[in-house]
Amino acid sequence: MSFYDRTDAGRRLAAELEKFKGEDVVVFALPRGGAPVAEPIAASLDAPLDLVLVRKIGVPFQPELAMGAVADGGDPVVVRNDDVIAMADVSEGEFQDVCARELKEIERRRRLYLGSRARPEAKGHVAIVVDDGVATGATTRAALRAVRARGPKKLVLAVPVAPPDTLDSLAPEVDEIICLETHRAFGAIGFFYRDFRQISDDEVIDILDRCARKASGA
Repeated sequence: MSFYDRTDAGRRLAAELEKFKGEDVVVFALPRGGAPVAEPIAASLDAPLDLVLVRKIGVPFQPELAMGAVADGGDPVVVRNDDVIAMADVSEGEFQDVCARELKEIERRRRLYLGSRARPEAKGHVAIVVDDGVATGATTRAALRAVRARGPKKLVLAVPVAPPDTLDSLAPEVDEIICLETHRAFGAIGFFYRDFRQISDDEVIDILDRCARKASGA
């Protein structure tokens, strides 16, 4: 196993991202698992922490199989996996129905996690998008496009672990990728952590609160 837990992975990523210290940086986490990875990065860079809310669009009869992803970028950003859609013989109506359901979940999470919080400005800043790993890349691609739409001067993807072919496919979406480990025989992200327990909604909110207090000097 490569990492003890997500906080360990975040600290190790933070060391690789030190070159951005002193710049105008905003850190974006993909909740829930990306939040504890992002927290030590935001602390190290004295940067605000925001969320990029993204959901997998699963095949109706096999929800774990991604036929796309949708992210909250003001106007929703939808990424389609046309090969999976064709293979699973999913109609356009079925795709849109699942997409609409996931958008409702994004809205629920936005209210729950962010509420009336003031969100940091990304335009003209360095935006660092963080998750606990990348597997197929569908949700990551949607998240990156949603953050790119906010106009950062530089877009960076920072993850602890990913397969190299997925990183190659994501390279055109970003200005830089920081990945601590790549593995061709990948399996699942959790294989590379000793502790990969599920992160709760309350933990995400606590992380946002701690980062906000630190940013305000409280």
